[in-house]
Amino acid sequence: MKIKLESDSFNIIGESQPIREVFDVVERAAGSQSTVMVYGESGTGKELIARALHLNSPRATKPFIAVNCGAIPHELLESELFGYEKGAFTGAVNTRVGRMELANQGTIFLDEIGDMPTALQVKLLRVLAEREIDRLGSSKPTPIDVRVITATHRNLEELIKEGNFREDLFYRLNIIPINLPPLRERKTDIPLLANHFLKQLNGSAGGKSISNEAMEYLVNYSWPGNIRELANFVERMLVLSIGSTITPRDLPDKVLGDVPKDKWQPLPVEEGNPAQMLQQSLKQSFHVGIPEEGINLKKMVESFEKELLLEALEKTGWVKNKAANLLGLNRTTLVEKLKKLKITNPPA
Repeated sequence: MKIKLESDSFNIIGESQPIREVFDVVERAAGSQSTVMVYGESGTGKELIARALHLNSPRATKPFIAVNCGAIPHELLESELFGYEKGAFTGAVNTRVGRMELANQGTIFLDEIGDMPTALQVKLLRVLAEREIDRLGSSKPTPIDVRVITATHRNLEELIKEGNFREDLFYRLNIIPINLPPLRERKTDIPLLANHFLKQLNGSAGGKSISNEAMEYLVNYSWPGNIRELANFVERMLVLSIGSTITPRDLPDKVLGDVPKDKWQPLPVEEGNPAQMLQQSLKQSFHVGIPEEGINLKKMVESFEKELLLEALEKTGWVKNKAANLLGLNRTTLVEKLKKLKITNPPA
């Protein structure tokens, strides 16, 4: 399933039950004027959800303004949000329109709302109640029509108990809560996302693919940085991997060792579909996948043969007799193949 935004770069992709539930709330909430609070760990795509709400709403043709409350120094956040008049303070040589006013008739997205200072929370509460803002240094309020969407990775109810977040503001913002699941809770979406990022980047990378065995490792890695980490990881593997297929040999130790193999979750296969089960088995055996633009069969077979030879040699400590027996080959045949594929003993 995919919620379409401005371009392929902003698609929200997923088929798992947790993300389907998010899509359902987004579709029902998009047309309303209610405030929305998006909860989720860093890298789960909170801004994409906010954009989806805006672009599927009656305000879609109006501005979408994003503000990260945690990235702007507290002493500057008020002027960024509400603007100021010329002469309001030293250095205010011109009138400046704030982000709230720029978002008029559209949507403002306040990311990391939990980092907003309590003094400014009072002013935001007034904006929500009165639908008007006060520029710094102005003697009259400016009416605005803006939908507010907020997001946080923090537990706001705990912040309320600690006295760091206003309870009345929380209830104003939390009318429609959306909880974004971390990537580790939507493992079946990892192949979809990885292949999506791969397709985006493949134009400049020569058309690489991810082997089925490598994908098993990706599915079973915990992804603490969530989708953002996966996107960056795919780009890094495209640059650093050898050959046309990303295999387990190309993966870093943190991915290879994150989950014991006996606790792996296999890639999803439709139950009762023998053809799909056979295809899955073959892909696991040959460690390949065929991209839409096709493959070079000769190079792929050579790559597969090289992988098997290296695996046999590593398992037998590079003892050629044992490796040949493991592969069902004569020793002389094995030696010829090693020469042909330019496989040499690793340095001691």
